[in-house]
Amino acid sequence: MTDADPLSLVEVSIEASAWEKDAEFSLAHISEALAAVRAHFPILVEHGHVDVILGDDDLLKDLNTTYRHKNKPTNVLSFPQEDLKKGTYLPPHEFVLLGDIVLSHSTIKAESISQRKEFSHHLKHLIIHGVLHLLGFDHETSADAEEMESLEIEILNSLNIPNPYKEDMGE
Repeated sequence: MTDADPLSLVEVSIEASAWEKDAEFSLAHISEALAAVRAHFPILVEHGHVDVILGDDDLLKDLNTTYRHKNKPTNVLSFPQEDLKKGTYLPPHEFVLLGDIVLSHSTIKAESISQRKEFSHHLKHLIIHGVLHLLGFDHETSADAEEMESLEIEILNSLNIPNPYKEDMGE
């Protein structure tokens, strides 16, 4: 693995004003989450590029309606550019566009409040969740969900972030 800054492999577009007031804060957390994923999957993501779009509920609702036929906003959507199967290795020293991750500030903020989670923890979790989707992981079956959640928990643990799936988050 190279010592490259994780943000050198990501392009961030701010599409909603709510993100602008905390742009440096958000970029730091995106970088930290990407570094944790790279540490877990160094061969998979060493040369994988990710586009992160920081949006709002209107954008996520439009995308969710168009691509998932769900007429409501959501916290994160991932759009893989490669049809990676989990465990697939990227060619060494070859640049690969993994895909796009789109996040809604409003939904993430509301969820972090209602679930009594730190906003930064929830943001990092959703970045990790989104990258895992780009790497071919999903949660369509209970076995796949368990595998993906276990990876998320393990990567979040490396960042000293508590298990986001625990029911007793407020304790």
